Amino acid sequence: MRLLTVLLLIALSGCSKQEPTQPTEVTANAQSQHAVGAVPDTEWVKHGLGDDEQRFSLLDQINRDNVDKLGLAWSFEMYTRRGIEATPLMVGGVLYVSGSWSMVYALDAKTGALKWFYDPQVPRSTLAKGCCDAVNRGVAYADGKIFVGTYDGRLVALDAASGKPVWETLTVDQAQPYTITGAPRIAKNNVIIGNGGAELGVRGYVSAYDIDSGELVWRFYTVPGNPAEGFENKAMEMAAKTWNGQWWKWGGGGTAWDSMAYDPELDLFYVGVGNGSPWNQSLRSPGGGDNLFLSSIVALRPDTGEYVWHYQTTPGETWDYTATQHIMLADLDIDGKKRKVLMQAPKNGFFYILDRATGELLSAEKFTVANWASHIDMTTGRPVETATARTFDGVNVIIPSNGGGHNWPPMSYNPATGLVYIPTMIFPGNFKAPSRDIDRLPKQGTYNTGFDRTALVPPNIPDIDEELASQFTGKLVAWNPVTQKEEWSLVPGRPANSGTLSTAGGLVFEGVFEELVAYDATDGARLWSAPTQSMAMGSPITYAIDGEQYIATAVGFGGGIGAEAGAISHAWEAKNRSRVLVYKLGGSHTLPPLQEEADKVMPKPTPVTASAEQVQEGMVLFQRHCSFCHGDGLRSSGLVPDLRWSQPAVHETWQDIVRGGVRANAGMVSFAQYLSEEQAELIRQYVLSEANRVFVQQSQ
Repeated sequence: MRLLTVLLLIALSGCSKQEPTQPTEVTANAQSQHAVGAVPDTEWVKHGLGDDEQRFSLLDQINRDNVDKLGLAWSFEMYTRRGIEATPLMVGGVLYVSGSWSMVYALDAKTGALKWFYDPQVPRSTLAKGCCDAVNRGVAYADGKIFVGTYDGRLVALDAASGKPVWETLTVDQAQPYTITGAPRIAKNNVIIGNGGAELGVRGYVSAYDIDSGELVWRFYTVPGNPAEGFENKAMEMAAKTWNGQWWKWGGGGTAWDSMAYDPELDLFYVGVGNGSPWNQSLRSPGGGDNLFLSSIVALRPDTGEYVWHYQTTPGETWDYTATQHIMLADLDIDGKKRKVLMQAPKNGFFYILDRATGELLSAEKFTVANWASHIDMTTGRPVETATARTFDGVNVIIPSNGGGHNWPPMSYNPATGLVYIPTMIFPGNFKAPSRDIDRLPKQGTYNTGFDRTALVPPNIPDIDEELASQFTGKLVAWNPVTQKEEWSLVPGRPANSGTLSTAGGLVFEGVFEELVAYDATDGARLWSAPTQSMAMGSPITYAIDGEQYIATAVGFGGGIGAEAGAISHAWEAKNRSRVLVYKLGGSHTLPPLQEEADKVMPKPTPVTASAEQVQEGMVLFQRHCSFCHGDGLRSSGLVPDLRWSQPAVHETWQDIVRGGVRANAGMVSFAQYLSEEQAELIRQYVLSEANRVFVQQSQ
C-alpha cells in the first residue's frame, strides 16, 4: 500500500494547596494518604499544575480500586463548534476554561453554573492567518487575574471574579500572519506569551509583560533578522552565524507557539522553539547551517529575557520538527547522581534529558518510530541523520512526518512509578521538492512550506480505506526517563489523543478519540471509560472541593487534526460537541442522547467542462492554497466543508466566495491577491472532477 503524507498541523497550572512548585519525591504508598471523604480542597492553578509542569496530582480519593464508580457530575455546553484543546484551571472554586476563538468561561467547579463569559471578539477572518484552527490551549492565573492570549495576537488580563478586562495589549504586528493559540505562563511578576505563524512567513519571538500594567518588559527573538538592520542582542548575533542566504525574506520561523516552563530555584525560564519558515531548509538557508534557534530549547532569565543556554534538538530543521512540545522539569537519579533535569519528547521522535541548569545533554533515545536519524551522538549532542533523511522526491517515506511522533498534547510524570506517560503518534510521510518557481520564492500570508504539496494528494483511494487509516496510529507510551526505555504501551489506535493526567491514586487519565479513559499507571490496564460524544482533545485535570475529588476535561473536535484528518479518509470523520465534562465518584449526570443523523446524500454535481490538463492545474492550485483547511486531495474531516459535497449555490457564487470574500466572517477570506478568476475557476473544475468521481462511486 502506498504511504501518503498527512500534513497534520496539529498542527495542543499552578500548584495546588498541597502541591509544591518544585519536583518532589512521592512514596509508592502515597495513594493511601487520604480516606474517601477526607480529601483537602486542592486547586489546579497553573497550566501544568506546578511550575515543574509534571501534571501529577497528589489527590488519590479516586484510585485504581474505585475508579469504576466514577460518574459524570456535570457538563457545560460551550458556545462554539470549533476545536477545543484547553487545559482548564481551577482557582477558588471556579473552573476557568478557554474555548475556540479565545473565549473564556468561568464555571462553578462543583455545579457547572456559568459565573461569567468573556468573548474577545476575534475577527473570524483571522482564521486564514493560522495553520491549526482557532484553538486555545488555556489561560493563566496570577494576582486575581486571568490571562488569555487571543487568536489575533492580543494578551488580555481579566478580573478573575467578574471577567471584566483589566488591561489589554497587542503582542504582534497584525498586518503579519501571527496568531496565538498557546497558554501564557507566569514567571515572577511577568506574564509570558509566544505566537504562531511560521508556516505563513513570520519571525518568531516571546514577550514578557508586567502582570499589573500590561507593559512590555522584554522581548526575545528566536531567530535572527536582517543583519543589515543590526542584532537585538549577542544571542542573535551568534545565531546569525548559523544561517546562510537571505533567510529573513522568508520570515525565518521559530515561533514559540506552545510549551514553556519556569524553574524558580534556578530562576530560569525555558522556551520551546518551533520550525523554520519555510520548512525546506535548502530555500531559507542555502548551504545549510544549524539555523539557531529553530527546534531548540532556550533558557532565559525571566526578569530580563537574557539568553543563558540552548540545546537544539534538530539542527538544520527541514521537516517541521518543532521543539514546542511539552517541557517538564524533575529531579532524577542519573548515573548515581541526583540531577535537576528538563525532559522533552518533541516531534522528531527522540526523548531528551537535559541538565536544566546548563543545557547539557544527558541522554536521548527514540520513544517512537523514527527513520530520519539513527541515534543521537552523545559526544556532539547531534542527531546522526540517515542517508535518505533529506531525500525529498515525493516517494521516500520519512517517519515521523511533520505531524510528529508527539505533538502538543502534554505528557505527565508520576514520581511514584518513575514513568512519563506520552501520547505518541506514527505518521509516515513524504516530502517533494518544489517544481515551480512560486514554491521557491518567499511569500507571506499564504503557506510558506517550500515543498510541492501535490505529493500529498491520495489519488484513486476510496473515501473509506481502513488499510490506509491503519498506517496512521497513536498509542500511550509509559516511558522510563532514567533507563530511556518503554515500560509498557497500549495497542495502537487513533492518533492525536489528549494529553495525560497522572495521580497518586495510581491512575493515568487520557482522552481517547470519543472517550475519557483511566488506566492503571503501573501496567496500562484499562480500568474505566466514559463516552464524551466528541473527540476528547483537551487535557484532563483534577481538583478537590468540600471533600470530593473531581476530574475535569474540555472536549471538542478540531485543531490541526480536525482540519487535515480527512486526508486519511472519512473513516476519520468525528462530530464536534464543544463541552466541559466533570466527573466524581458516584456522579449521576447524563449527557443528552445522540441524535441519529440522516445519511448524507451527495447532490448530483454538474459536469466538468475543463480539460484533463486544466483539472490537473486546478489540483496544483488547490493543494497550494486550499488544502491546509479543506484537506489534501479534498478529503476534509467535516469540521470544514468537504467541497466535493458543495450545493449548486456554492458553485454559482464560487468567485464571490473565493475571491470576493463574502464569507470572510465565517473564516473564508478573499484569495484575490493569490488567485486570478481563471485560477479560481480551475480549482472549481478540480472540485467538480472529484465530486463526479465520488458521485459515480456512490451510485454503483
